[in-house]
Order: sequence, then structure tokens, then C-alpha cells
Amino acid sequence: MTHGRAPGAPGARDAARRALRGLVMAATVRIHRPDAGYALDEPGTFLGSGYFIAPSWVLTCAHVACGGEGGEVVVVYEPAPGRGMSAVSGQVAAALPEGAGRLPGNWPAPDLALVRLSEPVDHECVYLSERPAAYFGEGTVLYAGWTVVDGRLRMLDGTLTVQGTIGGWNADVQMRLGDNDLPDGVSGGPVIDPERGEVIGVLKSRSDHARGGTSTGLEQLRTLPVPAGELKSEPDDLYQAVVHAHDRYHRDRQRHPDARRHTWADVQGQLGARPGQTLSPDERVQLLGRLADLPPPASTRSLLDLLDSLQDFEAPAPLPAPRGWRDGLGALYEYARDDGALYLVLDYAVHAMTADRPFLAPSTPAAEEALWAGVWQAAQRLGPGRRSALVERRMARMTARRPAPGPAAGPRGAPAGGPEGAAAGQSSVLVEIVRRGWEPDRCDWSVFVVRSDGEATRLKEVQRVPLADLSAHLSAPLKEAFRQCDTPGRPAVLQVATEASLLALDVDEWRLGPEDERLGTQRPVVLRCSDRDQLTENGENPEYGENPEYGETSGHGAYPGHGAYPGHGAYPGHGAYPAHRAYGENGDHRLDIDEERRARWRWLHAHPVTAAVLDCDDGLRKPVPPVEELRGLSHGTVPVLCRFDAHGVQGDAEGLARLVRGGFGVALWRRGYGLPETVCGEFHRGTLDQIAGPAGAHRLPEAVRDLRHRLRSGRPETFWAHGIALLYDDPHQPLPGAGDLLEAP
Repeated sequence: MTHGRAPGAPGARDAARRALRGLVMAATVRIHRPDAGYALDEPGTFLGSGYFIAPSWVLTCAHVACGGEGGEVVVVYEPAPGRGMSAVSGQVAAALPEGAGRLPGNWPAPDLALVRLSEPVDHECVYLSERPAAYFGEGTVLYAGWTVVDGRLRMLDGTLTVQGTIGGWNADVQMRLGDNDLPDGVSGGPVIDPERGEVIGVLKSRSDHARGGTSTGLEQLRTLPVPAGELKSEPDDLYQAVVHAHDRYHRDRQRHPDARRHTWADVQGQLGARPGQTLSPDERVQLLGRLADLPPPASTRSLLDLLDSLQDFEAPAPLPAPRGWRDGLGALYEYARDDGALYLVLDYAVHAMTADRPFLAPSTPAAEEALWAGVWQAAQRLGPGRRSALVERRMARMTARRPAPGPAAGPRGAPAGGPEGAAAGQSSVLVEIVRRGWEPDRCDWSVFVVRSDGEATRLKEVQRVPLADLSAHLSAPLKEAFRQCDTPGRPAVLQVATEASLLALDVDEWRLGPEDERLGTQRPVVLRCSDRDQLTENGENPEYGENPEYGETSGHGAYPGHGAYPGHGAYPGHGAYPAHRAYGENGDHRLDIDEERRARWRWLHAHPVTAAVLDCDDGLRKPVPPVEELRGLSHGTVPVLCRFDAHGVQGDAEGLARLVRGGFGVALWRRGYGLPETVCGEFHRGTLDQIAGPAGAHRLPEAVRDLRHRLRSGRPETFWAHGIALLYDDPHQPLPGAGDLLEAP
């Protein structure tokens, strides 16, 4: 028995070791005081080392992170080999032990800190072992960190021998390391198991009287405070949020079809690792990723009871006690028999997928089905008796499971403008922007105040404004419009109406003054398409000229139609659109689309909705379906574009225009595709949880504003929403003033 590792060819193992070293160094960072400024290479502000353990999360020592002021630090890292060093600010989110301060000569164990980045950045993450470090025994480990060499900050790595532990099984357990020097600055760096290719600890201190020092095992993160109240979402528990983000990161990296770099699972496979004596590294990251898609265990006690209920598992639980699904899986590894290891792991997964939930997210049912599909595929390696036992166990536990609480109520359940939406009396602000066809870098614009009864008053219009200066020109009239429309606690919605080619404008990022909030965090900002009826089937605008639907308006007019933007609550005739398509008397295809657009809008605002990612399949870019195929989607569908980049791949802007042409008045996308590969999976999951739910689409403008606000507040669980944009174009509310703008000389 190889205890979780299969032997490999010496040459291949040497190459795997080099690849492992590269992965470790790519994720190892420097921690500086917040006054580092642009002097990123100055040793004077250097505090120590750390490493990325999940997107936007750094693990380090408490004595390193708390060396900053007010818990603020600067994290210096290299996004990719050869790209140079970058810096991002961070905040200490937790330090262990709680309430500890610096003591003369040392910091009390476990001496760990989690640093939360203030904004999303592209970086690598290490793979964290799910096995407690105390299981490691004796042998050699690798380490990495930063130190000062000849007055310059340099990366350092090497080997250390394990010489025992300090503290036994209590909360202060540390691993004693020797046979190498540990210079100042490497504290907070990773300790790596070179046989399995996974990080097992954090360098804590160096010895005063001999070579080497100590490290803290990763299992000490389980001692992070448990929330006192009821769990309503994953971010409510810091430990669960971080380890779930870690496991989803590695799952998404492993299955990303466009990946060009070695993943941790790739290298672990080259090293011959066999987690739990039965799984391949790829199978492990897929299993852990699927477990991380579930809500966490209801409590530590419930997880311990689950482990006790496994028929083939008889062993004391390690200390600190397991808290998350990955901890429970790691507890199985040391006690699984060769002939029953796979069944034990799959039985554990069945128990996890059918466990009582502290809460339900809209994505939970799909996550349970995906986990079962993976379990059943792996179960084909078992005999028929054990396969049948897994099926019976799943059915019995699902029947006995208690109903879980639904998603927490909050901003995502409220329509824009307040509990009753704008129809309750809230005015809104409308900006119309028209690009000048003969001067594509310039535009004409108008600002309107739209009363709740639909009456629109034009405050100002200007022609031939450079697109690059648009926010500065609109600052004063928008401020005046907001003064007229905002009420205490209820900022007015900003509607931005423009042609399809300009829907990528980042109006939500505009600031009306140097000290003002971004518009998208200050209030709901939604987009409308002003040339939707001029688009062809392929999303092109052949410039028909004037749009007859809008006609001419004066500076003071009324919206035709009923109700007020943005949420009507209930709509007359909100049943499903009929299966046949009734064209106009003269066969006008546009009349058919117009009726379908109104039917979709009514349905979305009276029934539950769901998200459908249309341009991405497990991380692989694909074209948006043609218009006729889009029209076949259910009326409860909100299309989502993951890969939209108006200035990048040809066809992205065309895909968005197809959605508009296909009758969709509500759609979601994110601008730009320069984010890390792994953000893709979080974006899919986040949009599903954000959009799906019992309420209709009227809540989406405020839900997107809330997302932007939390993102700007530095909440890592919302970083997937960077660049998010919402099309919210009510077909019952034709735009005023379009005729005037189109006639501009």
C-alpha cells in the first residue's frame, strides 16, 4: 500500500516537482504595510509572506498581517510569470487566536490570518490539503516565502525535514521543522507535501537555537468563529465561504477547456497521488467542487453524526473537528480499507447530497443532481450490490429529509424603487444617447425626468459630444434630474437608452463628481435598446432612418402605454405566449416580434424566472443561438452572456443584438473578458442564484445595484459580478424624443 501515492518514473517525477514548485511560487505573495505606495520593492514596508488560497483570499500569519495599521495591508504578487509585480490592498478579515496581541518574542498559536482583497485580480491559488497536517508523520516538506537578500526582496524556497509536533492534538498543535535556515520574512509562506503535491501548513516561526522552525497546520482554520445566528447564505460563515471558493476554483480550473497551464490536479497526477487510496486527483477536485456547490453542513455536530452513520467508517474524528464537506472527506482517507475505499467515499457523498440544509439557494437542486451524476458514474467501478445500496440510500434519505429554509429575503427580493416598485410613485431619470453615424466617435444626448404617470420632461439635450467625454457633459444635468426624482432612502432608477452598438457603455462606473459614488452603486442603472426594431436577424442595424414607432415629441410629453418604469407588479393578460405566431395583416414580422416581446415582459413580471447562459458551455465560448432558436426559449428565461466583449471577439456585440431582436427585454451580461478563467464558473453560479427565485423580474434592477454595492465594499463572494450590466427595456414604455435626436444635423 502506498498510502495515497502511486510510484512514478523518476524523470517524470522530477518534471512534476519542477511544475509543483512553479505553482507554489506563482501563488506566494508579499505582505506590506499600507504606506507602501508605489515603492513595492522597498524592504522597509515589508511585513512577511503569504499565499492565495482562494480567489481574493490570502492566508498568512497573524503576526504578519496585523503588522499593518488598522488591519489594512498591501498584497504584492505576480499575476503570471514575466508580467511583473502588481499590488492590491487588503483587509484582515480574521486573525487566530481571536483577541490576541503581539507578545514579547512570539505570537500565540495558531497565529493565522485571512486577508480579503479589496477588488478582484487575476492570480493563482494553491491547493489546500483536506488531510490534517498531524497525519503527515515524518519526512521532507517544501516551503516558499519572501525575504531580503543583499538589500533586495527575493523569493526563497527549499526543503525542511519534519521532526515531530508541538502540542499533540490540542488547538496549539504545530509541526517542528529542521535542517534548513528560515530567514526573516518567510513567515506566512506555504508548507507543501511534495509527495502528494498539496499545501499542508503555514510557516509560523524560526528556531532561536537551531536551524528550522515551526509551522501551523491548515486544519487550524476550522477554529475560525462559528456564526452565532442562523446561516442564511454561504458568506455568513467565513470558513465555509473560503474553502468552498477554493474547491470551486480548482474544479473550474481543471475542467476549463481553454486552459493552457498545468493545474494542481495535473501535477498531483504526475506525482502519482491517489487521494483516499482510491480517487485520482482529477476525480477529487471534481468531487470537492460539486460538494462546494452545496450549502455547507447545518452544523459541526450534524457533520460528525453523518460520519458516525457511515457503515464502513470507524475512527475518532480528528481535532479540530471537521466543519466542511472537504474536512469530512479528508477524515475518511486514513481509515479507508483498500477494498472499501471507493464505496466509503461515494457513500459519504450520498449522505452529503441528501443532508439537511441550513438554507437553500436556487442552484442547490441542480448541484445535488450534478453530485449524484458524478457519484453514479464513479459507482460503475463497484459491484451491483453496492451500486444498489447507494441508490436505496439516496432515495431513503431524500424521503426522510426535512424541508430546508428558502433563500434569505433581502435586497434581491425587492423591486427597484422600493417595496412596490416605481409604480408606487417613484419618478425615474432617462438618458438617451445616439451615436452620429457620420461621426462615430461623437453622439447626441438628452436627459429626461419621467414621472410615475409616464409624463416625460426633457431637461437638456446636446449634440456632437465626444463619446469619451460623455460622463463629464452629463454630470450637471444628471445631478439636477436626480434632485427632482430621488426621495429619502429611494434613489431614482437611471435608464440609459442607446443603440445596440453602445450597450457596452459602462455608465454604472461613471462618477458625477470626484468624491461621488459610482452611479451603479448609488442607484439602479439599467439599459434600454433604442434601435431594437431596426436590427436585422443577425443583429445588424442597416440604418433605416427614422423609427416610426417613436415619432416626434416635444420637450414635454407623455409615454404612451400604461404604468410606470420599472416594475408594474401585475400585468393584464400575463399568460404564456400562444404557440402560434400571429403576423400582422400584411405579414409584418416586426409586429409578431413586438407582441412576443410584450408577452415575455408580462410573463417575467408575474412568474418565477430562471437564468440561461447562452454563450458559454463549461468555460468554452460558443456563439449565441440564432434569433429563431432564441424565440423558442421559455418566457420565464432571462438570457445571460458570460463572454461578452464589445471590443474583443467578433460576434459578441452581434450576439447581444440577437437577444434584443429575439424579443428579450431583460438580459444580463458582464463587460470584458479579461478576468481569470475560474471566474467563469462563479459567474454562472452567481447569476443563477441571483436571478432565479419565486419573485419576478421586477426585483432585478435593485438586485444588480445591491451586487455592485457589495462588490465595491470588497465582498469577495460578489467579485464574480465585476462588470455586470442589465438590459431592462419595458416594451410598454416607448422612448420619447427619439425622432428629434435622429434628425440631428
